[in-house]
Amino acid sequence: MPELPELEVVREVLARRLAGRRIEQVTLAPRGGPIVVRDLTGQGFARVLTGLTLESAARRGKFLLLTFAGSPYLLAVNPKLTGRFQLCAPSEPKAGPVHVVLRFDPPAEELRYVDAKRMGQLYLTRDLGAVPTFDEMGPEALDVSPEEFRSRLRPFRGEIKGILTRASCLAGIGNAYADEILWHARIHPYRKRTSLTSEEIDRLYSSLRTTLVESTEKVRQEMGEAIHLKPREFFAVHMRAGEPCPRCGTAISSITANQRITNFCRTCQPGGLIRGMADAKTS
Repeated sequence: MPELPELEVVREVLARRLAGRRIEQVTLAPRGGPIVVRDLTGQGFARVLTGLTLESAARRGKFLLLTFAGSPYLLAVNPKLTGRFQLCAPSEPKAGPVHVVLRFDPPAEELRYVDAKRMGQLYLTRDLGAVPTFDEMGPEALDVSPEEFRSRLRPFRGEIKGILTRASCLAGIGNAYADEILWHARIHPYRKRTSLTSEEIDRLYSSLRTTLVESTEKVRQEMGEAIHLKPREFFAVHMRAGEPCPRCGTAISSITANQRITNFCRTCQPGGLIRGMADAKTS
């Protein structure tokens, strides 16, 4: 799933390369249909977008937002788990199953929405409030002060990883970067929020900022203009099960629960596991 660092870099590339350019053609794949493309205007997805000039590319949480000059319409893209973008010449090979193509001319260039499992959505709308879950998001993860961070955590009493990935708490953090933030903070992902000390919460806040800022810079360097890539080779623990912890050398552990993989270091991140987690595994 693209998270804050990846989507921020995608936003930068689109703003730099496409702002001020006109959409000459919109192509929808037959298989995508209403699963991927959501026209909340009733005016026709392709008909509305054809001829519009991209004004800006923005990001809110894990949504990419495209606005258009002189138009009340905007495009909100939620890539979810398997969606990504490809910006390339029309002759370039597809990076995966393409569901939507916005063709910009001149020079001919395509912005493709690629999604192997059709899990993401593209919403054409006049009102972001009509986009599911959009108004439920909390503040941007990098915009909160230490005091606001504490207050955002306070209503939640569950496991800290689950809280970090709640968009209603903080926007932009998903499964992968939650693992990295918690490793950096030396906090076990299944610790209850109520068990964290004041010092640990301060450390978590500092780790959140450091991880997201440094990761965005690494993604910017490794992705470049190839926005269909998902560079995560720099991760310390996420999807590194069985590999040595970069800090202490202990084999990274992996737990699968609720269709979500959690990776952490048992030495650097001490703490107990949830009882009855039958599908838990340690590598």
